[in-house]
Amino acid sequence: MDDNGDVAVDFGEDGLVPAVAQDAETGEVLMLAYVSPEALERTRETGRAHYYSRSRDELWEKGATSGHVQDVREVRVDCDADTLLYLVDQEGGACHTGHRSCFYRTIDGETVGEAVFDPDDVYADGGTVDETDHVDERDESTTESE
Repeated sequence: MDDNGDVAVDFGEDGLVPAVAQDAETGEVLMLAYVSPEALERTRETGRAHYYSRSRDELWEKGATSGHVQDVREVRVDCDADTLLYLVDQEGGACHTGHRSCFYRTIDGETVGEAVFDPDDVYADGGTVDETDHVDERDESTTESE
């Protein structure tokens, strides 16, 4: 705990922790992205989900390009304080591919999730993403998982 009584998040050697975004109402897992101390601070200040893009090496706000924002109801910390859970109200789709969740297919390649928007209508590059950093929003300088 820090001086404010907050849990001291362990950001590790690279200064990032994974954060799972989960629909606060349904429990559906929407996406995984990474959070820096600054991203967590901005999330807490604004009530909107902020993440850190490893590929672009910059902070980004979910939905700043697409309009598919995540209003954060609560931030939870796991038992080791090295992973976050954002309980969110998701507006539109969470995934840059146009799906409601980034977890829209099975390991066998079967599509099981709902497409809720056309990435060609939202992103200038049609929704391509750096697969090494999946969570990337198009051209908000490109965001994680939008």
